[in-house]
Amino acid sequence: MSAEFGGRTGRQGKISQWLRGRRPKEAVGDDGREALLLAAAGAGLPLAPAAYPAPGYGCSCDRVGCPTPARHPVSFAWQTQSTTDRGQIERWARHQPQANFITATGMVHDVLDVPLEVGREALDRLLASGIEVGPVAESGDGRLLFFTLTRGTPEEEDEWWPCQLDCHPETMDEHPGLRWHCRGSYVLVPPSRLPGDDQPVHWVRGLEHPLPDPLTLLEVLTDACARYVGEPDHATSGWPSRR
Repeated sequence: MSAEFGGRTGRQGKISQWLRGRRPKEAVGDDGREALLLAAAGAGLPLAPAAYPAPGYGCSCDRVGCPTPARHPVSFAWQTQSTTDRGQIERWARHQPQANFITATGMVHDVLDVPLEVGREALDRLLASGIEVGPVAESGDGRLLFFTLTRGTPEEEDEWWPCQLDCHPETMDEHPGLRWHCRGSYVLVPPSRLPGDDQPVHWVRGLEHPLPDPLTLLEVLTDACARYVGEPDHATSGWPSRR
């Protein structure tokens, strides 16, 4: 496992240098939206347009009774569409001024996604313990998103190791506690909006913080989730293991 992380140190080092040297508010315009999106892309987070809140069913898509209003990509090809290209993101942002944006996980970064109350407690514990915590976003639907380095997508598929906590868009309801967004998943990236009044997705800790190894956060997050749901066995049952 450490060898896999070590094999990506060159790329990760460049990302970390960019993260330390830039802050999302450097080029803020009228509302800062485009600058925040470009900062995320500049940090290596691949982006794609997503639906946004709208009257009626709460989603800009044409699906009646959309189950995830304003939380899903616009295109079914979001995995291949996701990009860090500055020009493309500027075009999307300007031509789709209301659109939310998702970031595809499992390419450069993963996201450990926990209930808000759990996440706040865990964040306090992590910082008090001196553990390096990277960017953290808060979602208006009551979740805290910890951005980390990815477990990767090795050339040899058999080298990739699954985890019981892996979360994909179609399995969100199966993971009410800790969700691990990696390959094949995504999360909304700030600044996004959810249906309802004052339900933004915003940074709690910005992109200037380097992405940490997810395993350095996992124990504290699983422990907090286990105590939150009152099921102590969950604290270890979701630990990743090799095939």
